[in-house]
Amino acid sequence: MAITTDPPPTRTAVDPPVRATDQSRSAGARDRTFGFMLAAPALALFLVVAVYPLAAGVATSFYDQSLIRPDRRFVGLGNYAAVWPDFVDRLGTTLVFSGLATVFPMLVGLALAVLLNARLRGRGLLRGALMLPWLLPGVVVSFLWAWIFNDSYGVINHLLSVAGLPEADFLGRPATAMATVVIAKTWNSFPWVMVVALAALQSLPREQLEAAALDGATRAQRFRHVSLPHLAGPLALVAMLEFIYNFGSFDMIFVMTGGGPGDSTMTLAVSLYRYAFTEFSLGRAAAMGVLWLVALSAVCAGYFLLDKKLESR
Repeated sequence: MAITTDPPPTRTAVDPPVRATDQSRSAGARDRTFGFMLAAPALALFLVVAVYPLAAGVATSFYDQSLIRPDRRFVGLGNYAAVWPDFVDRLGTTLVFSGLATVFPMLVGLALAVLLNARLRGRGLLRGALMLPWLLPGVVVSFLWAWIFNDSYGVINHLLSVAGLPEADFLGRPATAMATVVIAKTWNSFPWVMVVALAALQSLPREQLEAAALDGATRAQRFRHVSLPHLAGPLALVAMLEFIYNFGSFDMIFVMTGGGPGDSTMTLAVSLYRYAFTEFSLGRAAAMGVLWLVALSAVCAGYFLLDKKLESR
């Protein structure tokens, strides 16, 4: 009698269970890929518009290159040595202009903000009117104030002649040229300082002012001990941003004085323009631009440190 035995049962292959961590990793990888695809166009535009010109400018600063010659010659740090004395002088002028063109708009904007924060009839219309200087382009403002201070047909000299006073060449004298540019820049910049200060004043709790008034504090004391500390943070950031903008300002000085008379208003921006488009020396202009970038980076570092310090309070 034959004995038959059944074959042993075969086991079917079973896929290992998918872990939740593997699923989360694959989802995270897909999200990163999708995010990179979204950022790729902006990144490519940034590389083309910002990084490539910066790298090309740094490379050009090591060459004797001109707009009127097709060839160029490697000179190493020769361009930096040639422009260094001018850079030191122009840096001082730029710091003077940036400081004055920051302080005066801050003072005017703060004073007008305090005035407009009071209960005045028609203050809404006045707020809108005071915003007009900020809406005008810098070139338009420059031509406007150059006409006002013109020595032949300017409004200021006309008023001086009517009053029987001697006329003056405001834009043609080193002692007054910087002052005229600062006045024009103040008129153009005070509105945004005014807006920030006014917004900060209106966010100040009225209870604090009322409590100080009940304690016998005068209006000046309330402003000094209650309102001004509330304004310190926003105004500090506005002042630093305004200083950075003025540090790179070009249009107003170039249109009104061209850096003159002499070199009394010659800032780094105007000096770089002269190297490139008057002397046609691209190498020296690039070297001046690199030094200017280093100085501006130091100013921006101060802004970030101030911002971080104010946020930690």
